Amino acid sequence: MVNLPLNVDYTGKVVVVTGAGGLICGAMAAAFAQSGAKVAALDLNEDAVKKLANELKAEGYVCEGYKANVLEPEALEAVHQQVLKDLGECDILVNGAGGNNPRATTDNEYQHEAKEGGKSFFDLEASGVDFVFKLNFQGTLLPTQVFAKDMVGKKHGCILNISSMNAYTPLTKIPAYSAAKAGISNFTQWLATHFAGTGIRCNAIAPGFLVSAQNRALLFNEDGTPTPRSNKILNGTPTGRFVDAEELLGATLFLCDDKAASAITGVVLPVDAGFAAYSGV
Repeated sequence: MVNLPLNVDYTGKVVVVTGAGGLICGAMAAAFAQSGAKVAALDLNEDAVKKLANELKAEGYVCEGYKANVLEPEALEAVHQQVLKDLGECDILVNGAGGNNPRATTDNEYQHEAKEGGKSFFDLEASGVDFVFKLNFQGTLLPTQVFAKDMVGKKHGCILNISSMNAYTPLTKIPAYSAAKAGISNFTQWLATHFAGTGIRCNAIAPGFLVSAQNRALLFNEDGTPTPRSNKILNGTPTGRFVDAEELLGATLFLCDDKAASAITGVVLPVDAGFAAYSGV
């Protein structure tokens, strides 16, 4: 279970969360369930979302876990039909599926530091870059095409995308992921405009640096000490710390609440411990 930062009532709302098998979106799914919503937790990792659903149901909350590939429209529509049967029409969609891939990541921060045998910018694999763009952009577009139809019919609803602080300023080593997340921020504004007359709001949050299973090896040595990259992050963050996954919940619950955020659409809200505010001087 998670510690709820806001007392928000989502009773009767059906919330679909993609990427719910991961740290961030698993916490979001739990927060919505604990706030009274009926939650559909979607992830390619079926075991992870089934485990999450079972834990929440054991506490008396409503959550169903579904295996879903956000890059397969037909599979998404099949899941959609099951969600309609189990929980009802979607009111809130959280597009949380995304991530990076080693094939689209350089070993060096700067080309002049590239070493023989390492992966430089010129060694990036087109297939890896393509995968990262598809996972992040199409992995947001396709679920929106499937589940936002419910909202159009209801004349209300909310879409929350997951951007990143590297959408504002790209990070070294991960050009494809940075560019893909910039695309998510842009797409969020596009959706907000496109759906403006339907009663659907669309916003995004831009998480700062979190420690997760995906990046722990990049941030900490085996003995638990920070890596040079981790030190750069902390030195560039005024508060001198990483962001915890549960610290994203306040922004999530706020932006998805039709009363609290009724006039907010098309924004990307940083949750970054001050990273974007610091010039480095």
